[in-house]
Amino acid sequence: MTSGIDLQNSFLQSLQGFGLPPGLAKLFWIPLPSILMIIGATVGVLVVVWLERKISAAAQQRIGPEYAGPLGVLQPVADGIKLVFKEDVVPAKADPWLFTLGPVLVVLPVFLSYLIVPFGQNLVITDINVGIFLWIALSSIAPIGLLMSGYASNNKYSLLGGLRAAAQSISYEIPLSLAVLAIVMMSNSLSTIDIVDQQSGYGILGWNIWRQPVGFLIFWIAALAECERLPFDLPEAEEELVAGYQTEYAGMKFALFYLGSYVNLVLSALVFSVLYLGGWDFPVPLENVADWLGVAPTTSWLQVLMAALGITMTVLKSYFLIFIAILLRWTVPRVRIDQLLNLGWKFLLPVALANLLITAGLKLTFPMAFGG
Repeated sequence: MTSGIDLQNSFLQSLQGFGLPPGLAKLFWIPLPSILMIIGATVGVLVVVWLERKISAAAQQRIGPEYAGPLGVLQPVADGIKLVFKEDVVPAKADPWLFTLGPVLVVLPVFLSYLIVPFGQNLVITDINVGIFLWIALSSIAPIGLLMSGYASNNKYSLLGGLRAAAQSISYEIPLSLAVLAIVMMSNSLSTIDIVDQQSGYGILGWNIWRQPVGFLIFWIAALAECERLPFDLPEAEEELVAGYQTEYAGMKFALFYLGSYVNLVLSALVFSVLYLGGWDFPVPLENVADWLGVAPTTSWLQVLMAALGITMTVLKSYFLIFIAILLRWTVPRVRIDQLLNLGWKFLLPVALANLLITAGLKLTFPMAFGG
């Protein structure tokens, strides 16, 4: 496997080529990945919001947004501007500090989780040895923000919505973690880079989706529940709880909940593609194709091409999963709260535990195929 293009070294060498000292060039590099991460995640959310409107319109035989920009592509931007300039209302007798801190606690961990998502061998903001563990730990913070928002709103429907969100998250966090643990066991690593490397070399045949068919279903169901997507949007079911924990929120604070939900959906799709669909890996091993054509793996233009294809593949896989999630929202009926909890505790949890034990047995029996 080639190391691929090293963006950090290329950026630093380019700035030094313009006469900047190494220390100053490094100073320019430090905030750049974080800024790119925020811009990339925000643009991803705008695209998903537009896709959601278009796909839902197609599912209901409507046209969808079409007046704001070509094909309505500027409609999410118009929605965002409207929310930014709306009045920020805080209910009487609400706790203003908790009421403000709640939306921040929902959004901030999701953005931080983007730090460990790789788009190529060196196209990741930080490759730490406990990347997957960090993602699971950060995703556990969001329910605290939801519960805090519901409690601070001084509204019984908001409080019930917050309690439902916390119960739902705990119910589905454990099966999701067990499904991820099976992948970690096969990869012998918690690093997202190592997990993709373990799937590379055989193209589409080496992806974990073939070795973990039960695990990927558990992961996707649990991820939809974590994102509170239909049929699991019980914390804000409008027939029972109006908007749940969001009932009293308006303006930018409501926009943070809205943003957090969509950013989390994009993040879950990216992590899914890393864990089960080979991440940036192409369905056909590009190293083998280059070898057949007689091109050296260290050729600069080949590394740039492979980096571009890697980013494209990761994004395409993720948006395919997002398309499925949007289609599910408009085709599957909402479950009841007792059905939601039963599915998590009585079905997904035992199946995820059995899947982990079977994976451990297969790892010992067939170490070559299951990462022994």
